[in-house]
Amino acid sequence: MSSFYHSMVASIEKTITPLAGRLGQQKYVIAIRDGFTAALPFMIIGSFMLVFIFPPFSADTTMGFARAWLDFSETYREQLMLPFNLSMGVMTFFISVGVGASLGRQFNLDPVMSGLLAFMAFLLVAAPFDDGKISTQYLSGQGIFTALITAIYSIRVYAALKQHNITIRLPKEVPTGVARSFEILIPVLVLMATLHPLNLFIESQSGMIIPEAIMHLLQPLVSASDSLPAILLSVLLCQIFWFSGIHGSLIVTGIMSPFWMTNLAANQAALAAGASLPHIYLQGFWDHYLLIGGVGSTLPLAFLLLRSRVAHLRSIGKLGVVPSFFNINEPILFGAPIIMNPIMFIPFVCVPLINAIFAYTATQLGWLAQVVSLTPWTTPAPIGASWAANWAFSPVVMCLICMMVSALIYMPFLRAYEHSLLKTAGAKTNDSPSLSDAAHNNP
Repeated sequence: MSSFYHSMVASIEKTITPLAGRLGQQKYVIAIRDGFTAALPFMIIGSFMLVFIFPPFSADTTMGFARAWLDFSETYREQLMLPFNLSMGVMTFFISVGVGASLGRQFNLDPVMSGLLAFMAFLLVAAPFDDGKISTQYLSGQGIFTALITAIYSIRVYAALKQHNITIRLPKEVPTGVARSFEILIPVLVLMATLHPLNLFIESQSGMIIPEAIMHLLQPLVSASDSLPAILLSVLLCQIFWFSGIHGSLIVTGIMSPFWMTNLAANQAALAAGASLPHIYLQGFWDHYLLIGGVGSTLPLAFLLLRSRVAHLRSIGKLGVVPSFFNINEPILFGAPIIMNPIMFIPFVCVPLINAIFAYTATQLGWLAQVVSLTPWTTPAPIGASWAANWAFSPVVMCLICMMVSALIYMPFLRAYEHSLLKTAGAKTNDSPSLSDAAHNNP
């Protein structure tokens, strides 16, 4: 066991840790993660409005409260949809500004101007103007990848021009705000002179504008991201990164967020149209079935620690059980510890994988309601899972099943870990000299 553990640690340190470290510090991964984080409050509120507009009641219900809610929603549907349309419906506005500002900050550019420049670049190619109206088709999930690409391109252009001193410089006496406005004039001209003609050329050759062409090219990848192998691969990478001491959740969610948001927009559009929901693997699925209590689904483990035979583990359980309700489990990961603990490696990796298989299969069979809302990741699992699925009851049942399965898997490994700790403590006690021995050796 010891040789296997040391070889595993050596392999992780040699291959996985450097790769994950480089990926986690990559400018574009950080910018994408920051962009979605900045857009998160607007999308959560927008998602909440969609749940309010489509209450979880049957259309033919006769319950007084439910009937009144449904009638109110149908009567004022257009007015109620406005907050949703101006949040989730234009999510790419917030994402492009957030990504541009974050990337600009990393290139030592003004973040406000960087965000606005990225926003303009996106509008140039994704918001065609016709008959006095701007098309909103690609302002929601369908335009996410375009928003990311144009944000990265615009900030790279801005940074390259400034690096080569191709800019308009005003005297020092000019106020800073005015100077920054003139500094960005040339980047704006370059973007207009490149993106707009490119958009027109692609449209003339293919009949599709840039965001439509990008989604056409990425459609196989988007479809693959909603499969069970994609779920298992992303979970496996996250767990291995975490076991190596690297924040795997930030890396995986930074990569998966564009796919999740694209699929969420498709589910919400299907819900509004009364059609079947097309996608399973969304952020709500990740947060509330695979990370119950935090990475590794450790909320059941926190309860097991409360009754541990080892005082140290009981203390960790008391310290970590309340944060685990809100999916914060660093006290358990680093206090037990789970990280780099060979005994806990198998359950830490396998528990979320098994939960993923259960939840995905149940959804495929039609037993588990699908995600239609974006919820805060700190929402306790049963509540968050139900909220994300339009307050359906089946996600609550699935969360409870996942928690029981997790507890059953963690239990034998925890008992083995307890035994090793007690054995080590006993050996240390036996090796310590007694008082009489000390007195005999030191007259």
